[in-house]
Amino acid sequence: MATVLLIIHVFVTIALIGVVLIQRSEGGGLGIGTSQGMGSFMSGRGTANLLTRTTAILAAAFFALSLMLALLNKGTLTNQRSVLDNLPAAPAGAPALPMAPAAPTGPAVPTNN
Repeated sequence: MATVLLIIHVFVTIALIGVVLIQRSEGGGLGIGTSQGMGSFMSGRGTANLLTRTTAILAAAFFALSLMLALLNKGTLTNQRSVLDNLPAAPAGAPALPMAPAAPTGPAVPTNN
């Protein structure tokens, strides 16, 4: 279930990015020009309304899918508190961490060579 939602989420994300990049910053839509013969649907204003609605729908879908994926994965990592808790084990025979040199335990004895 989570895999299907994740794939849909990727498609919605790509579509949302594409729709936002198509829009003009002034809110004029595609900005290709005005063609009076096509009517109000694909005019500058109609295109802007279409892209605005599409952006709102894709943004709502993105938000809803994000919440669903977060709720589905909420209980999967209950024992893991940090990324570092999931470190792989050291191979056999190798020390897990580098050892610090041991401090001398007795008094320092000067040696004359």
